[in-house]
Amino acid sequence: MKYRFTVTNLLVLAALLFVLDSSNLAADELFPDELVHFNPYQKNPVFAGTAADTWDNKIRERGCILRHGGMWHLWYTGYNDERADTKMLGYATSPDGLTWKRHAENPIFDKVWTEDVQVVHHDDTFYMVAEGLGDIPHMLTSPDGIHWTERGKLDVRNTDGSPLTPGPYGTPTLWIEGDTWYLFYERGDRGVWLAKSTDRKTWKNVQDSPVIDRGPDEYDRHAVALNQVIRYRGRYYGVYHGNGDPNWKGPWTTCLAVSDDLVNWKIYPGNPIIGTNNSSGQMVHDGEQYRLYTMHPDVRVYLPQDAISDE
Repeated sequence: MKYRFTVTNLLVLAALLFVLDSSNLAADELFPDELVHFNPYQKNPVFAGTAADTWDNKIRERGCILRHGGMWHLWYTGYNDERADTKMLGYATSPDGLTWKRHAENPIFDKVWTEDVQVVHHDDTFYMVAEGLGDIPHMLTSPDGIHWTERGKLDVRNTDGSPLTPGPYGTPTLWIEGDTWYLFYERGDRGVWLAKSTDRKTWKNVQDSPVIDRGPDEYDRHAVALNQVIRYRGRYYGVYHGNGDPNWKGPWTTCLAVSDDLVNWKIYPGNPIIGTNNSSGQMVHDGEQYRLYTMHPDVRVYLPQDAISDE
């Protein structure tokens, strides 16, 4: 029997070999040391609730840190149960990501319950996705990161266009490529789903099952939620938190996963990368390297192991 190889045959063969090679990459190739090995900054926490009779007596869940315009910016959720039930939006700035100053007009947004926030800067506009009351996500926009306009809840639908079943779909996390916006979300922390949109009005699932599921390991067997996606060395990395206790009384640990397409994720076998009860993690590049920040129940910094941890 004779075999005839065409250009198409060779391209298909090359693609197949690439997939096979990628699936067999060692963990240290998929998960570089600088993304998984961190030491805590010795002066942690670097930001927290005031512990005084203020609107932000405590902070909670995911805040967001961006380096933009030569400054570090922090948006956070503050609350004081003695004053109000609503979770409000606070803002602070820093010259170095370590020492923070609260904005004089805090809270900068209090019209709608706003917590578990993520902010992206795109085309001269700040976009925020956040949980509202009942863990229903909504979007806000701002020209400057300080003055925010509510844009309403996110309309997320199944692959066939039908609405999601009633219930929470929180911890919204954005990723943007070209004209397509991707939205990761969790449903009661039972898994991470992915939807996409080209108009930011309607979001449709890429599949109706989680792209990141719980377990099978103990540390995330009973809950997972994605907090951030970054692009590094040609791959996507997702920072997520998990819980191994059926009643969520155990630690919420910080973990890492990798993907080539945003849909198929491989979990770091050395998870969790932060094993203490510090969650809602995100990585921020300081101009030289990535720092890892955890945001709940206060803001803590973790530096790569080869960095000086008491700078």
